[in-house]
Amino acid sequence: MSDISQPRPASKVPAVNRMSLGDLGYALKMGLRDYLAAPFMGLFFAHVYVVGGWLIYLFLFVTDQIWYAIPITLGFPLLGPFLAVGLYEVSRRLEQGEGWRRNDIFGVIWRQKDRQLPSISWVIIVYFLFWSFFAHMLFALFLGPSALTNVTSSYAYLLEPEGLMMLIVGTLAGAIFALVLFSLTVIALPLLLDKELDFVTAMLTSFSVVKTNPGVMLAWGGIIAGLTFVAMLPFLMGLFLVLPMLGHASWHIYRRALTSRD
Repeated sequence: MSDISQPRPASKVPAVNRMSLGDLGYALKMGLRDYLAAPFMGLFFAHVYVVGGWLIYLFLFVTDQIWYAIPITLGFPLLGPFLAVGLYEVSRRLEQGEGWRRNDIFGVIWRQKDRQLPSISWVIIVYFLFWSFFAHMLFALFLGPSALTNVTSSYAYLLEPEGLMMLIVGTLAGAIFALVLFSLTVIALPLLLDKELDFVTAMLTSFSVVKTNPGVMLAWGGIIAGLTFVAMLPFLMGLFLVLPMLGHASWHIYRRALTSRD
């Protein structure tokens, strides 16, 4: 990839490849390799994510809105791919055998403001906010507004039939929200970093990858969700390992999923 500080001609839309489960194992292996090759960058971006999570949960605790932690815990990982842009660039440079410095990576991230990544980032953020609003509405619909003020002192509401039904419906709705956003962004973010395409084309290409490889990509989504959930349990500390590895691995998934036509 040439210096993105210079204007580049529009790229051709890459061809979608058929993938296998072996590609997931390869991506995870390469993701761990890249993390070990550039541990500072992985720890730095994981630190931003983890500290951000701590601050959110602290705010919810102080403002007696800790019940909001449930939808935020389910939705917070949706923001992870955007924070992994720097990791994509590290993996790209390692793959190409290019040298790099920390300022190079931060510079690449900064220059994305003039490209298409901010547009898709706003899509992700608005989507996350809409999910939070939907979860709030679902809570009030099943349990009533009084539960919103009393749940901080008692979680018995969640054990009643209405509470259990709310958890079931909320989990199913959250899974649908996550699946749609995953399909539209799983390949789009590294694609926009690597190629000169508009964000709508990138999202449609990402959706095509999932449509062409539904089993493999659903398995990849399950791996991301499972590892992230486990990593979040010990006060988010596991994300210092999982987030960088998955960020680097996502670059290699992108490379396996698409073939450049440029």
